[in-house]
Amino acid sequence: MTGRGRHPGRAPARAMVLAPALAGAACAAGLALCLLVHRPGFAGQAGPGFWAATAGLWLLATLAASDLAALEPRHPLARQAVFLAVPALFGLLVLALWELVTVGAGVPAVLMPPPSAIAVRFVQGGPTLAADFVQTFVKAALPGYALGNLTGLALAILADRVPVLRRGVMPVANFASALPIVGVAPIMVMWFGFDWPSKAAVVALLTFFPMLVQASAGLAAAGRLERDLMRSYAAEYGQTLRLLRLPAALPFLFTALKVNATLALIGAIVAEFFGTPIVGMGFRISIEAARLALDMVWAEIALAALAGSAFYGLVALAERATTRRPPARRTA
Repeated sequence: MTGRGRHPGRAPARAMVLAPALAGAACAAGLALCLLVHRPGFAGQAGPGFWAATAGLWLLATLAASDLAALEPRHPLARQAVFLAVPALFGLLVLALWELVTVGAGVPAVLMPPPSAIAVRFVQGGPTLAADFVQTFVKAALPGYALGNLTGLALAILADRVPVLRRGVMPVANFASALPIVGVAPIMVMWFGFDWPSKAAVVALLTFFPMLVQASAGLAAAGRLERDLMRSYAAEYGQTLRLLRLPAALPFLFTALKVNATLALIGAIVAEFFGTPIVGMGFRISIEAARLALDMVWAEIALAALAGSAFYGLVALAERATTRRPPARRTA
């Protein structure tokens, strides 16, 4: 764009001021409405004016998020701040609307507790949540994640080295990847007992096949010219693997690692539904749901979401540090 058109790296000064102002006004309005809805005798008695104000909050937050997303500041830190502000504002809007609707409409807590009740339960149940986190994530999800990814990568390398094995393993792997976890988990419990080893086995099985498929595709991604060049240098298979094949496969490997980062925790939680000691996220969710203590169930869900998101973020940071450039900028 030329002439008087907008420069792609510059945001108008008015927009730079207006967008944060709208975001601040939306946050202030949401806080005021949340304080209003918790006044004595207000729960379940909200009138038309309250719901009109709630709709206005949604509209104001939507406009603020739209204006923030349109900003293109030149400074890298400012761009990163804008990139984080939009999902943060959207998340706060969801929590505010959740709080306003559940409390204002008087929704029973056994059906949908408000975020404030979940937050209180999260703080009060800190020791219990910590013990569940250690049992499910540290003892079951992480060992299973490491075992599944390492064995999947090792078998992919072996299959790449032995063509006959590759032709025999990949169809079986594609078939076995469709095995339902709810059918495998009880078998693993019978094989390895009720404690964390059976949950780690489920996680290892769940993460093995994505890594095998992605690693096999990644090892075949190196160009023919590069492989011919390595052969002209009389490079052995190990040298070609280390210097060419594995570096070319890194995008595929990290794709599997990121997918498995979320599958690992899901697999460990689901496996605990079929037998576990009296600790763990899956055990707590099933027990508290039977007691109709939905605030504790949602606290466990929030803990699982935070742990899974943090784990995924660590893998993404490792990908950025290893590949030296973000995935969106790679070209085939």
